[in-house]
Amino acid sequence: MLRCGLLLFVAMVLAMPSIPQANAQQAGNAYYIVTYIEVASRSQRDAADLIRQFGETSRKDAGNLRFETLRRVGRPRHFAILEAWTDKTAADAHATAEHTKQFRDALKPMQTAPYDERPHGALAVAAPKLEAADRRVIYVVTHVDIIPPKKDEGIAATSGLAEPGRKERGNLRFEVLQQTSRPNHMTVVEAWGSRRAQRAHATADNMKAYRDQLLPMSGSLYDERLYLAIGERRRSRRK
Repeated sequence: MLRCGLLLFVAMVLAMPSIPQANAQQAGNAYYIVTYIEVASRSQRDAADLIRQFGETSRKDAGNLRFETLRRVGRPRHFAILEAWTDKTAADAHATAEHTKQFRDALKPMQTAPYDERPHGALAVAAPKLEAADRRVIYVVTHVDIIPPKKDEGIAATSGLAEPGRKERGNLRFEVLQQTSRPNHMTVVEAWGSRRAQRAHATADNMKAYRDQLLPMSGSLYDERLYLAIGERRRSRRK
């Protein structure tokens, strides 16, 4: 009896480390999608409502970590969706869900450009400091394209922005993602508590040095876009 109890205890102890390992593996499998949407000016209000409702429904899908629906500052007919899923399987299940099909079908007549969906893996990701719903947040989504011969150098330089960026005053999130179909393409996702904090970051010495380093490696213009969560502009007018 004692021997059986000892063997059971040993088995439990040996099994314990597998729990954090499984959690670490799940975090490593996280799957990210960045989508860009453009609609006709006459359809921008209907599109905003449709995209917002799609986000509310999609957050309930199994495996969803984040589903943020954004509207571009200064370009109200441009939208973006930032998705994070526990893994590709969860993202694929969402992609084939009936509510996703209905959303795509309803949105299509409004679009002036194709539905630009870009799957990503993580290069430099950490838990956000604050949920977006908790306050008015300025999002910055930047597409970085590196010429293939400089891919590794460009990845290292861009990934290196994340850790110091998270330490800056007002930063809520700083992620560097790598496009799965084009590993020399990256998306930098930032969230800031105010425009002042975002502007201070954009003009900081380390960002100037990064832009100088990036220029000879870049395959396209540095495409930086500012967004607010859909509905934020309307609420701000009432304050």
